[in-house]
Amino acid sequence: MRPIWHRKTRAFALGLSLSLFMAITPGHSSNSFITLAQAGSGQVELAAGHPDRYVVQVGDTLWGISSMFLRDPWLWPEIWYVNPQIENPHLIYPGDIISLVYVDGQPQLHLTRGNTVKLSPRIREMPLDKAITTIPYQAVEAFLSRPRVLSKKDAEESPYVLSAKDGHLIAGAHNSVYVRGTDFSEGDLYNVISVGEPLVDPDDGDVVGFEGIFVGEGRIERDGDPATMLLTATEREVLVGNRLFPERHDVPLYFTPRSPQNQIDGRIISVVDATQLIGQYYIVVINRGARDGIETGHVLSVFREGEVVRDRFADGGKAFAEKVQLPEEYAGEMMVFSVEERISYALVVRAKDVIHVLDSVRTPQ
Repeated sequence: MRPIWHRKTRAFALGLSLSLFMAITPGHSSNSFITLAQAGSGQVELAAGHPDRYVVQVGDTLWGISSMFLRDPWLWPEIWYVNPQIENPHLIYPGDIISLVYVDGQPQLHLTRGNTVKLSPRIREMPLDKAITTIPYQAVEAFLSRPRVLSKKDAEESPYVLSAKDGHLIAGAHNSVYVRGTDFSEGDLYNVISVGEPLVDPDDGDVVGFEGIFVGEGRIERDGDPATMLLTATEREVLVGNRLFPERHDVPLYFTPRSPQNQIDGRIISVVDATQLIGQYYIVVINRGARDGIETGHVLSVFREGEVVRDRFADGGKAFAEKVQLPEEYAGEMMVFSVEERISYALVVRAKDVIHVLDSVRTPQ
């Protein structure tokens, strides 16, 4: 399953190269970090053991490839030379070759197109749905098709179940229900979601979203107002007031990992599978969104809050030992893939340690 926003679309792209200017740090071998001098961007470092040549494979992601070449993958734009003649220079396809070469003594990353149809001496044609995604689509597929966290707007304004066909307040698989709230079309498929506990912003106490509990699936049998929907499968009882969401496959997963330009300082307020312990490829919700300058592709560092311990050794071991807040510790990175006004959804792409709800997220330094 893949996003439908780009199906049957063609991209025409000219040759693309990635260029960078770097100075090898004295005392470091080719397997050590290499410092790159980049105008206006400070220093970027290549990853230890980076390849000199890599052929893009089916299943690769831009984050994964960035990690091969860069110690900090979100700095990819800092070393990507964009050819202004290319319609979309950020798409990379299986079969493409990324090479680290030296031109006039300066290293450069070159991308050579592979497995494409030649249309002219300088033009290539590639279907967009073959380009690699930035993050693993399978890691967010279930979230996209069955929302488990709802924005406040979705919870209050989405289409809803008005009544069961037989007048009951509840319904199950193979029952029909009446639905309202949008222009339904016959044959449309919807997920039925129950609105659960509220998500509260720990900074100001505002309700910014709600837990979404999957109830079942249905198909519109007859349009109109109200429309009629047949429940094709259910995991629990469908209740009057349950919200309806079409299967989402329209979230573009082709974006460039990068650090926010402004300083972001927020917190994790929920994890999709409701556990309190978070690892790589878990989906989390943070209390920062579009109004804070968050965009898809933004990478944020995660810091685990330090524990509070008692110092039994201070002041001669008093009966009531002093409480001491331990410093926070770096725990990993996450990449934002969907943004609402006050909240955003992010995939944990690197976890150095266990991450928890209420841990801090900030612009990488």
